[in-house]
Amino acid sequence: MISPVIIIIVALAVVAFFAMTVLGIRYYTHMLQLSSYQFQGYFRFIRSNLIKVVIHLLLMCLAIALCAASTNTLIPVVVFMLICAALAFYYRPQEAKKKFVVTDRVKRMFITHAVLIIVMIIITLIAGGRGVVIVPSVYMGFLPFIIALANLINKPVELRINKWYIDDAKRILNENKNLRILGVTGSFGKTSVKYYLTTLLSEGYRVLMTPESFNTPMGIVRTIRGELQPVHEIFICEMGARHLHDIKEITDIVHPDDGIVTSIGYQHLETFHSLDNIISTKYELLDAVEEKKSAGKGNGDHLKFVNGDNEIIRSHMNHKDAITYGLNEGNDYRATDIEVTSAGTSFTVTTPDGTTESFQMKLVGRHNVENVVGAIAVANSFGIELRKLKTAVRRLQSPPHRLELTRRGNVSILDDAYNSNPNGAKVALETLSMFQNSVKILVTPGMVELGAKEDEYNKEFGRQAADACDYIILVGENQTKAIKEGVVEKGFDSDKLFVVPDLSKATELMYSLDSGKERVILLENDLPDNYK
Repeated sequence: MISPVIIIIVALAVVAFFAMTVLGIRYYTHMLQLSSYQFQGYFRFIRSNLIKVVIHLLLMCLAIALCAASTNTLIPVVVFMLICAALAFYYRPQEAKKKFVVTDRVKRMFITHAVLIIVMIIITLIAGGRGVVIVPSVYMGFLPFIIALANLINKPVELRINKWYIDDAKRILNENKNLRILGVTGSFGKTSVKYYLTTLLSEGYRVLMTPESFNTPMGIVRTIRGELQPVHEIFICEMGARHLHDIKEITDIVHPDDGIVTSIGYQHLETFHSLDNIISTKYELLDAVEEKKSAGKGNGDHLKFVNGDNEIIRSHMNHKDAITYGLNEGNDYRATDIEVTSAGTSFTVTTPDGTTESFQMKLVGRHNVENVVGAIAVANSFGIELRKLKTAVRRLQSPPHRLELTRRGNVSILDDAYNSNPNGAKVALETLSMFQNSVKILVTPGMVELGAKEDEYNKEFGRQAADACDYIILVGENQTKAIKEGVVEKGFDSDKLFVVPDLSKATELMYSLDSGKERVILLENDLPDNYK
């Protein structure tokens, strides 16, 4: 007869195993979700957390080794139970910057995991004996990779489901014959320009834009299926890209009538691999506009707009008929006489025909003038007079987390937490430098997804920060090593350089610095949990 103690220990081991399984699956599925279900992003997370993954695997190897070496099967069961309990505690749900969302796709992955667990249980029962410990140990040891396996198994189903949604979105667009589709893309500035365009074009049209950062194929499809109405006259479609031909994938769905490229720069090099790939992908938007123009389809004049101040765009002007905008001489739409005060920014815009109009807005920074001039260029080219745009420009506000300025007593927050790239980080520091007679504080975890040049760009960012800031707070020791090197290299005061483990510690520290003086705090980038 089996001892009650053995039954209890085995039962506890089974409970601990399933608790660890459920919590582990939830944890790694969350990381996969934060990686947009892309294997490259998920395995980047695995590589950056390799020590934890190896420790996880070694613990399971310990259970297997004990099982193989021990003559008493109860000992490895107890060790297995304790390991499972410890890992279950480690994988327990914790507060996340971007919460885990149990979408239909996640539910389908859970079903696949359930099938895999059933297969594992069957193999365990067949193995019997020591296999009762060895098989579950192998399963749990490779759990991070089993998540990727489940994603791979589900991929054909997900592609089929996505195709149905895409075809439905195409049907809706085809039914809206009078809809004019304006694509917006760029390495940086595209979300801001999208918001500004919506405000300005609303002076003459009924406008729908993709909300927040819905700039992926399925995010755009979701917007079309859920929000597009027959009354809409213009659909502003933000198009994001991380890989070669990502923009073409979107343009093949929406077929834009017009397009604007806000910038081209060194961003997502980890997935693009080269600047040439970034350039060709961004220009896929204008290629699609030209294709539609040549076919004689769609609405409007099939206009193309590019930021003429962007060095890379200037040196790779693939579409000679594109309307240029910016602050430099030679642009079709140009901003001059720029003045910045505590109330905002004033500037004058000159159009291709020589017409001039003065504007005022609450936004600050050269980059904002550049982006707003781009929106003015589009709206004016769409038939809205400059004088009619003056009131709309006064109403413009920064999109959330894109150098959004808020004030809290004697503290001003420049929130630039959404992503970061070398150009954007430089612009953010330039904006911070505009605040006179204030203590300037930078809080940042650095820039990511810059491939082999990531350390180089972060080090340069550190040098720039040393020149612009009074205090620098780096979030995360490993990710910010290159920034720290750049800061130290410039001879920055070490007493004013801090490295903290997380954003909560950074927040606590930044409010305690020079509390008797006015402070301006730049929050540059905020990495999601899969970059820990």
